Amino acid sequence: MPNPSRSQLAADHEPEAVRKRLTTPVKASTLPDAVLGGIDGCVTTFAVVSGAFGAGFSPQVALVLGLANLLADGFSMAVSNYEAGQAHLEEIASAERTEREHIKFVPEGEREEIRQLFRSKGLEGDLLEQVVDVLCRDPEVWVSTMIREEYGLSSVGLSPLRSAMTTFVAFLLVGMVPLLPYAMPGLEVTTRFFTSLALAGVVFLGIGMLKSVVYGLRPWRSGLRTLIMGTAAAGLAFGAGSLVQSLLGVWA
Repeated sequence: MPNPSRSQLAADHEPEAVRKRLTTPVKASTLPDAVLGGIDGCVTTFAVVSGAFGAGFSPQVALVLGLANLLADGFSMAVSNYEAGQAHLEEIASAERTEREHIKFVPEGEREEIRQLFRSKGLEGDLLEQVVDVLCRDPEVWVSTMIREEYGLSSVGLSPLRSAMTTFVAFLLVGMVPLLPYAMPGLEVTTRFFTSLALAGVVFLGIGMLKSVVYGLRPWRSGLRTLIMGTAAAGLAFGAGSLVQSLLGVWA
């Protein structure tokens, strides 16, 4: 994310701008889900292509296997991401129930937890007691404070369905790229494979660089790291395909 100018920073921190920003509902970024789906989609389909090439399968077989894996694995990853989000929400709900019970039955013990949590932040004496009194005055504020400070949990902006859909769409769109040469007629088998390899490399490098640009990091370092990891996964698939082909050849 580009660094704003000093004048822009000053304008963003005027009282009205701060109030507006803090009262606007927060939405969690979908970029991590898109990066996860995109990388995994590209790795999945290119791994199939590499394994098929290493095993000596025809381009048609590679295309069918790639499309089948693209749909099945994309849906599986989306479901997994959805369930992970739901599990996080259920963990928060369980913690909230626990804290409500503790506040009901041992309120002084819960006040002491608030006291110690904020003492660790440097508050002492009357100021600390005022903070404890204010936070424990409203049960909802009390519970939400405990969830955030004691458990380190937050559901702000979390949407399991949005995360799942983002992952699935990114998986399909990016995962299609290594399969494009296999959908084109008239290309030699080797040409298809190396074209797919080049496209996958561009995708891995591009995803890593895009992620870094968004977060204001060094683009080439992240891009090369993603490229290396994706290439390693494809290399494993190619090696496995070659090994299976050689073993089946020996057994035949």
